[in-house]
Amino acid sequence: MATETVETLIIGGGQAGLAMSAHLREKGRSHLVVERDRIAERWRTGRWDSLVANGPAWHDRFPILEFDDTPPEVFAHKDRIVRYFEEVAEKIKAPVRCGVEVRSLRQKPDGSGFVAETSDGVIEAANVVAATGPFQRPLIPTLVPDEAGIMQIHSSGYRNPGQLPEGAVLVVGAGSSGVQIADELLRAGKRVYLSVGPHDRPPIRYRGKDFCWWLGVLGMWDARTREPGMEHVTIAVSGARGGHTVDFRELAARGMTLVGRAGAYQDGVLPFASDLAANIAAGDAHYLSILDQADAYAAAHGLDLPLEPTARMIGPSPDCVTNPLRELDLEQAGVTAIVWATGFALDYGWLQVDAFDEKGRPAHERGVTAVPGLYFLGLPWLSRRASPFIWGVWHDAAYLADRIDARG
Repeated sequence: MATETVETLIIGGGQAGLAMSAHLREKGRSHLVVERDRIAERWRTGRWDSLVANGPAWHDRFPILEFDDTPPEVFAHKDRIVRYFEEVAEKIKAPVRCGVEVRSLRQKPDGSGFVAETSDGVIEAANVVAATGPFQRPLIPTLVPDEAGIMQIHSSGYRNPGQLPEGAVLVVGAGSSGVQIADELLRAGKRVYLSVGPHDRPPIRYRGKDFCWWLGVLGMWDARTREPGMEHVTIAVSGARGGHTVDFRELAARGMTLVGRAGAYQDGVLPFASDLAANIAAGDAHYLSILDQADAYAAAHGLDLPLEPTARMIGPSPDCVTNPLRELDLEQAGVTAIVWATGFALDYGWLQVDAFDEKGRPAHERGVTAVPGLYFLGLPWLSRRASPFIWGVWHDAAYLADRIDARG
């Protein structure tokens, strides 16, 4: 099979790959996007059935295309997100080749470019953009052994309550995924334990504006990471049922048992750290700080926004917080399933180029590596807090397109 030659090879056909394609096309730079599955595959098969975007439609999109059938304030269902990216690909005439897996990528011996070994043959490229995103390898802590006889799945493998066996469920991780899954299971009549770690807890709406708008005007989306490649800050927010502020007290009031961070399982018992109250308090402090900053911004800019004093009303801590469980006998509690909402690890085993730091993380500055022509896109904190989000990756792609264009 003959070797194919392209100017820029984009690996990954999700939001990052499509954003990169759009900007390169605008600059008239030839390129090819290869995707091992289908466009936006993670949204298709790596999410639960009822998932909606955590941001409203006016925000969670690219500037070049609006949702034509979704009101701006509505949180689009995951299936609509998939169609949106298909529409983007059609609009920009993205040269996407699906069903092509990159098995290895190495630099040419003379440093003039790269050679990609793919399931569809060899591709040589002067530039390569690794746009495979942050959701690469699901992380399941090795705390509970398989022989415990408990069903264990990652949040990326969870689909709906009917998938789980009869009995109680422990959800580990209280970011957006963990909170939403735990809430869905509770509403389905399950007995639910939720392990809560450190988190940010913004108001979904305040004084007539949603949290995406507030984080924008307050400059929080532009917050810089101190260390490129650091893990994304956990944000507990939910677009489910029209969108609502995550309130752990309300979940407890409806029967959910909150616990601290999970420890190592032994003799049928899972211990929990004594950090639950501190984690809840820190989340409350973050929530109130957003309200403080929003009020100050509204006053400084003379914004005529309705006051919302009830937003500051935080109820008493539930009993499960003031008298927390320090351990749980899983069999005795009837726990038959654990959902690990514990995030993902990066997996660049195919990328055989010296572009990583001593901890194995991509080494880059705003996605630009020290290897000429090699770039990363779509990672958490690539340039700022907004980087892994739909609209944030668009701006990072624009920056990388400028760098690629400047190479000639």
